[in-house]
Amino acid sequence: MHLTHNILLGFLALVFLVSGASKISGTPKGLSGTRDVGIKDWLARCIGVVEAIAALGLIYGIRYTGSFIGWVATVVLWCAMGVAIWTHSRANKMKTAFPAGFLLVLLTIVLVIA
Repeated sequence: MHLTHNILLGFLALVFLVSGASKISGTPKGLSGTRDVGIKDWLARCIGVVEAIAALGLIYGIRYTGSFIGWVATVVLWCAMGVAIWTHSRANKMKTAFPAGFLLVLLTIVLVIA
């Protein structure tokens, strides 16, 4: 289980670092997903900062297994993906919510096997 946990954390950290960095950069491609559901650019950049910091927390959780920081980072990202799915639902764009749903499932697995 420990190896599976670390592999999932590593994958999630990579995904959220890339996602957060693309939102922080402010490029049209990086912000296109949030613009589609009506999120303002400044808020999308804040979400990107949260994603990137939480991804660093996941990396910390790999290095220091059982750390509180790793657990908090996982819960923060779990909540962020739940809000992302809700936001897609409100914008009637549930087809584009699949990545958030997939990441939510992976984060749930990490929380269960931790």
